[in-house]
Amino acid sequence: MPSATGRDESVPGYDPRAFPPFGVTVDLAVFTVRDGRLNVLLVERGEAPYRGAWALPGGFVRPEESAGRAARRELAEETGLSADTVHDLHLEQLRTYSEPDRDPRMRVVSVAYAALLPDLPEPRGGGDAANARWTDRSDARGLAFDHDRIVADAYDRICAKLEYTGLATGFCPPEFTLGELQQIYETVWGVPLDRPNFRRKVLATPGFVEPVEGPPRRTGGRGKPAALYRAGTAATLHPPLLRPEGRQP
Repeated sequence: MPSATGRDESVPGYDPRAFPPFGVTVDLAVFTVRDGRLNVLLVERGEAPYRGAWALPGGFVRPEESAGRAARRELAEETGLSADTVHDLHLEQLRTYSEPDRDPRMRVVSVAYAALLPDLPEPRGGGDAANARWTDRSDARGLAFDHDRIVADAYDRICAKLEYTGLATGFCPPEFTLGELQQIYETVWGVPLDRPNFRRKVLATPGFVEPVEGPPRRTGGRGKPAALYRAGTAATLHPPLLRPEGRQP
């Protein structure tokens, strides 16, 4: 017999009523670098449960949606980001969170997404979010549901992305110094890096950066003019630029 969705659910030996219903949601941990700090996007919940608490953007997946489509819709609705901005974002599926008691309303399974993106605008609340803001990652605690755990897992993922990809160059000007690139790594990883060692590793990684022809750019103070580079063409870094062991925040 066709269901309300037009699908034939009369599969012999299968009764969907034998299984308890549950909801599927999406949650988004979106990070960016603002004013030299790593920030995560949070929304203030405008409805119960956890009304007034801060949380990650997200919501329920509609019957006609994939999780990916729901993630972009919720991100636009709850933050006020434009449809074009949200459409162009690269969201990476992080993992699934399915603890039975993670949502007080009902059994809810969440598909979480993570992203580290440059040049994102100031958000504003919308949908069932009373407000939205960029928050320093170190202050993103005491969030609704299990979102503290999702933020921690997403942070680990983006730290690893910087090890294996050239993602950090996207936060630099089109032409940048290795010192500026190092600042991005230190901001995201939260640890100081040895300058000569960082420079050696970057220049030894094929396709990571490319030198810019022309005179170097003078830095502040009395130091020597610094050479300029642009992002290279490598999709992945071989060898990876690993975080110093034992110094992860």
